[in-house]
Amino acid sequence: MDERELYQQKQKAQLDEWKAELDKLKAKAAGASADAKLKLNEQIKTLEGKVQDAEAKLSELAKAGDDAWDSIKAGVDAAWNSLRSAFSDAAAQFKE
Repeated sequence: MDERELYQQKQKAQLDEWKAELDKLKAKAAGASADAKLKLNEQIKTLEGKVQDAEAKLSELAKAGDDAWDSIKAGVDAAWNSLRSAFSDAAAQFKE
């Protein structure tokens, strides 16, 4: 298995973990008070959008030729950093 395949597998596994975490956050939001639920649902919508963006980047990466792979990989890395940050922010919101 080459570096490209390993990278894609790692990113796919991370994305799957984030999707599972998102499901947990949705369950927590469902049990929150009305005011908290509004705030948390907004955070969840943001996360869902970022997950969709990350999925699109990963799909783009899988289809990329060798010549475009490095530039698309940079986009994937940026999407992952943004998603990681959003999950950190959401986790802080859910602890409040």
